[in-house]
Amino acid sequence: MSIDPNAIPIGERQVREAVERLKPWAHVTPVMTSRTLDERSGSTVFLKCENLQRVGAFKFRGAMNALLQLDEAARGRGVVTHSSGNHGQALALAGSLLGVPVTVVVPHTAPAIKQSAMNAYGATIRLCEPTLAAREAAVADEVARKGLIVIHPFDNWNVIAGQATAAWELLNQAGSLDAVVVPVGGGGLISGTAVAVKARSPQTLVIGVEPERADDARRSLASGKIEPSGDPRTIADGLRTSLGERPFAVVSRLVDRIDTASEPGIVDALRFLWERLKIVVEPSSAVVVAPLLERRIGLEGRRVGAVLSGGNVDLGPFFDALASRWL
Repeated sequence: MSIDPNAIPIGERQVREAVERLKPWAHVTPVMTSRTLDERSGSTVFLKCENLQRVGAFKFRGAMNALLQLDEAARGRGVVTHSSGNHGQALALAGSLLGVPVTVVVPHTAPAIKQSAMNAYGATIRLCEPTLAAREAAVADEVARKGLIVIHPFDNWNVIAGQATAAWELLNQAGSLDAVVVPVGGGGLISGTAVAVKARSPQTLVIGVEPERADDARRSLASGKIEPSGDPRTIADGLRTSLGERPFAVVSRLVDRIDTASEPGIVDALRFLWERLKIVVEPSSAVVVAPLLERRIGLEGRRVGAVLSGGNVDLGPFFDALASRWL
């Protein structure tokens, strides 16, 4: 399937509708600033803290927006997705709030803490091998046997419109921005951000950032076709997947450029955010701060919004280390 970039079916109207639809459900997350970050980056930076969203990630917006648009018959049948983390948790919570049965196909290698969170929200977990083919086969089997509705983690227009509401809020909170910077994985967040930002402020740059080791979006934008991510090794594990067809259609039309962050840069940015701003974010969030701190993104002297996509970190090893040293 190939999506025509000139026939994108979501725009300002769909984003505004999603904003209203989500008001009773999603948090309006805060925007934080840091004098030290401004000094280090040479920019005036506004951090949109989606790590403080429900389930600890922006993913709740898209999952809830998609479920809210199902009719009663579809809600009664239930939904299925594949996820190793945040989307599965988001869909599980949204389903529990709306009374929609949720099945999540999860690679058996996914952290136990994330599987436990999905279970706690009432989802049915189906384990599979840690390959995209295995995930998709398991989802197809659930659809064939039970008639479940697929809610894809990012290749779904209603999910994308829901993710767009984070950038819409950011513009309301921070005012005029010269650029908005977001992490890039499957593309749901950056495509939604691009739709929202360009609808309200066409001159504002929309810039994606991904790990150097997982630079498939940068390569895709350059080549004009989706380039596979392969199996990249990066600390930003939430950004390892390839772009979806729908997100790529938006990215190729509305996103200004894709930059990358090194692994040491991601770790340095993660430590900066934890130590200086006192907020827990995951490495996939720190990706957007890394090139700002290193002044590699060319936004000095500009007003920059950056979306911190989530804060779901397995802190078990950290506390185990503390316990072994002090207890």
